[in-house]
Amino acid sequence: MAAGASFPRADRATGAASEGAVLVSLDFGADDHADSLAELASLATSAGVRVLGVIEGRRDRPDPRLFAGSGKVEEIARVRAQTGASLVIFDHELSPAQQRNLERALACRVVDRTSLILDIFAQRASSHEGKVQVELAQLQHLATRLVRGWTHLERQKGGIGLRGPGETQLETDRRLIGRRVKVLQGRLARLERQRTVQRRARVRGDVLSVSIVGYTNAGKSTLFNALTHAGAYAADQLFATLDTTTRRLYLPASGAITISDTVGFIRALPHTLVAAFRATLEETVHADLLLHVVDAADTRRDRQIAEVNKVLSEIGADAVPQLLVLNKIDRNGADSGIDRDECGSIARVRLSARTGEGLDALRQALTEAAAAKAESRRLSTEPEHTEGAHVT
Repeated sequence: MAAGASFPRADRATGAASEGAVLVSLDFGADDHADSLAELASLATSAGVRVLGVIEGRRDRPDPRLFAGSGKVEEIARVRAQTGASLVIFDHELSPAQQRNLERALACRVVDRTSLILDIFAQRASSHEGKVQVELAQLQHLATRLVRGWTHLERQKGGIGLRGPGETQLETDRRLIGRRVKVLQGRLARLERQRTVQRRARVRGDVLSVSIVGYTNAGKSTLFNALTHAGAYAADQLFATLDTTTRRLYLPASGAITISDTVGFIRALPHTLVAAFRATLEETVHADLLLHVVDAADTRRDRQIAEVNKVLSEIGADAVPQLLVLNKIDRNGADSGIDRDECGSIARVRLSARTGEGLDALRQALTEAAAAKAESRRLSTEPEHTEGAHVT
């Protein structure tokens, strides 16, 4: 089974997972090992997998051949046999050779963290653009680790007669994937041009553009719905939202603004996903203001903030002004309200998107941001006074 193959889906009617897995997380001395393991369990559950066992261990460095070392692999094999798991998930990125060797040693499918996240995205993508982006990311990931025949791609894409004389199966597979990647990249380029036209129209209208960003499951879509009544899908699970949704929000004191809900970020977000979703994330890059939503009740929030800022830097959005939104105060007992910086600008808002407490404070912050943009535009377009002119 290859790295990008999908997991059996959970039963949507009952929510019952259809496959069991053993999780493996090795500690190489990082101080966030426990947090990473807890997140891996949440990812597995989000993918529709039952966690039947967890194996941990400490190493100075990964084993070149098996990543975990022969003794630890024997322990994994015993636990897998005892639990009846059909899948082993590593909380790390495995090389193609390591994955292949582990599958042979464990006699079952082995996937790494990247493949797990890619599978969740494949399950959640609903729009045409989202599906194209996910398929592109999966194929780019697979292209680096082709180890056996992928003839099903020929059947799916109508590739009969494409094989050249004397060409190996692996060469054919790579060529088929490369051809499909070019098709998908072309589609995304057209969609990106459409987004650019829509964005220019908003800029010409001098409308404040706001983009909601944050760690996955921080409550971004819940906040988006609370502000705009858009009815966007929101759930207590990782990566509930993949498709960017933009709505207009009317503020009594400043008029209409646009606000966009975007995909959540996570540590070790696969680079293929970041690249594939770049067109979607352009909304973030070109925004006037980022609402950085944080789960205030999560003890890992500082690390999550750092991870989000790292991805924002990677896509070129690190210079966009941010407003920190501390969400879920109903879970930690904090009071709603606003905090201002030394310049008097609102830098932080404490609220609960679920209960609505503190939303007025956020609207106030958005109103001030819209007024600041309007004033900046007025000053930039105001004719310069000539020297000696009388100013009243």
